[in-house]
Amino acid sequence: RAHRVHVERPVARRGVELGGDDARVLGNCGWALAYVAGDLDGGAVLVDSALALNPNLAEAWLWGGWIKMYLGEPDEAVARLERAQRLSLIGLRTLGLRFTMAHAHFFAGRYEEATSWAAMAMQNRPDFQPCLRIEAASNALAGRLAQAQKSMARLRELYPMVRLSNIQDTMGPYRRAEDAAKYVEGLRRAGLPD
Repeated sequence: RAHRVHVERPVARRGVELGGDDARVLGNCGWALAYVAGDLDGGAVLVDSALALNPNLAEAWLWGGWIKMYLGEPDEAVARLERAQRLSLIGLRTLGLRFTMAHAHFFAGRYEEATSWAAMAMQNRPDFQPCLRIEAASNALAGRLAQAQKSMARLRELYPMVRLSNIQDTMGPYRRAEDAAKYVEGLRRAGLPD
């Protein structure tokens, strides 16, 4: 049963103790454990427990997509995100879903799809820094430097203090060093200074 999942982090553990039979609680605790505490394996267990309780919970599929991406499994991330999208007819967190899909395609090496998803996400919020970053990095690694530099110019206009040296802490808890390095390289090629 989901409420028997062992969790090391105190806040997530308390959430599981109080709401371990609630799929939404488990999914949110799993996401917090993975993203905030960096415990990707523990977060994945909680999200999977949430999905076992309620396989129709679009939000848990979204969190699971993020976690799979951070674990270095971008194709599994895309599959989970597609499931979230199918379950959410009114567009659950459209920005978040599209933004996550852009990242998953980026790490799978599908830069055209990544830029397309980033552009769709920015229809809702054209100044969203993470979307501008993934769009710039995707275009750069696809060899479309003019588009990459355009995205980077917009990013630097909106957020003039952004640099490679201060962005790495906000990128996420990537398990594979090569994923973080790929993202940094894309940003560097797009023109983000050190």
